[in-house]
Amino acid sequence: MAKNGITRRHFFFGTVLAGMMPAGGWGSVPSLKLLGYRSPNEKLNIACIGAGGRASADINGVSAENLVAFADPDSVRAAEIFNKYSSAPKYTDFRQLFDKEEKNIDAVTIAIPDHMHATAAMWAMERGKHVYCEKPLTHTPWEARMLTEAAARYGVATQMGNQGYSNDGTRIAAEIIWSGAIGNVTEVHAWTNRPIWPQGMDEVPPPDPVPATLDWDTWLGVAEDRPYTSGGPAYHQEYHTEFGFYQPFNWRGFLDFGCGSIGDMACHILGAPNMALMLGSPTSVELVKQDGRNSLTFPKTTVTRFEFPARGNMPPVTIYWYDGETGPAYWPQDVPKTEPLIGGPGSFGSTVGDGTGAVNDAARASASYNGSDETPAPLVVKPDTGDNGALFVGDKGYLTTDTYAARVRLLPEERNNDFKLPNEIIPRSPGHWRDWIRACKGGQPACSNFSIAGPFAEWILLATIATRFDGKLEWDPDKMRFSNNDDATKYIRPNFRKSWAQVWNGKKLNAA
Repeated sequence: MAKNGITRRHFFFGTVLAGMMPAGGWGSVPSLKLLGYRSPNEKLNIACIGAGGRASADINGVSAENLVAFADPDSVRAAEIFNKYSSAPKYTDFRQLFDKEEKNIDAVTIAIPDHMHATAAMWAMERGKHVYCEKPLTHTPWEARMLTEAAARYGVATQMGNQGYSNDGTRIAAEIIWSGAIGNVTEVHAWTNRPIWPQGMDEVPPPDPVPATLDWDTWLGVAEDRPYTSGGPAYHQEYHTEFGFYQPFNWRGFLDFGCGSIGDMACHILGAPNMALMLGSPTSVELVKQDGRNSLTFPKTTVTRFEFPARGNMPPVTIYWYDGETGPAYWPQDVPKTEPLIGGPGSFGSTVGDGTGAVNDAARASASYNGSDETPAPLVVKPDTGDNGALFVGDKGYLTTDTYAARVRLLPEERNNDFKLPNEIIPRSPGHWRDWIRACKGGQPACSNFSIAGPFAEWILLATIATRFDGKLEWDPDKMRFSNNDDATKYIRPNFRKSWAQVWNGKKLNAA
């Protein structure tokens, strides 16, 4: 053990981490300098693509800046935000927003259905606008690769909306893993209680008239044209949902619009494993269990296995993803079930009110936050039920994290009692939205900028393709194809409607 408490193993992983980062820092994009430095006191002009649902949290998160325009095809869903910013221009189509407001915009937030993320982000980056885009960043792996490359090419500040990546717990988990405290990690088990929306349907209800408050064609965007339907009484009675068949919210379960449970939650829950284990690209992905496969939506529940090769002196690791769970999907045989797997006494990284974690960003997003650097008062954190979490399996013990990678915990329980955290080697975040705002103004790049978020989303989204096929899919990241399944490879990139086809990297997109 070195005098400062850092082992040689710890130094090695720190070196590996530094080697994986672009020159200049944690996910740095050197060309940001070309856009010019802005004083931290100078406000950005931000346009918001998406104003209802999840978008409102992102809008509140950047509300200390100037919010100058909004686009949302559903005026009912967006009504609260539209009324709050009544004097700002409103559009149903973000293409119209760019046509009219481009010169007035520095940056955009994007919080719309998954199938439209990449198109909106590319439109913004091609025009030199900084981009904050909700997870899972894109709808397909190919789009994730394209956004990664485009962010570097256009030199804009970017951030994916996986708030857990800004949590101290994510960094603490990584530093504990690198210290060798649980030895070599060969498995990670991660689970979620999602879906909390309908999945498993195989029939589309009869069409309904499109509400006057919804621009249905724009909402469909790049997806294949189809009639609008609210679902009808039978659908609402069977699935007990307040939302319509496709939208709002329930789009997450549809193959054409969302990315299912793994798209909704894996960018949070698997954030700590991605960072700590430097996962890169897997060699294979396989749906090992499923209930309710159909051609319209994702299955009701799934178990997916990713296999990753050795990285540096880290051994190969297998990542298991479980959805539709009501508690931990995996429990180590040598850990008593009388002690909680997630949270509990002695957890690390569960402190709030220190200005660094995703929980604090929730406070900053509240109406009382004035955009200053003052730290909000500590929040009361409810006990974690274990419905979402991850467990690292090492040859010297276990480590668990919760939904947003807080409540880092060693198992068995007694290991926490006298454990001393290793030295910090990963910079702490000022908060997820503030991290991006700082980058937009010429500061260091955000922790989940597209050079990091793109490859992360790319491997997660392989699972959305695996749900369609039986057997292991062998992944070739260099050629962006499944080497053993040409049919699966067809789903790596999208087919766009002709009215939305555009040019990315000088190549015409597939036009359906």
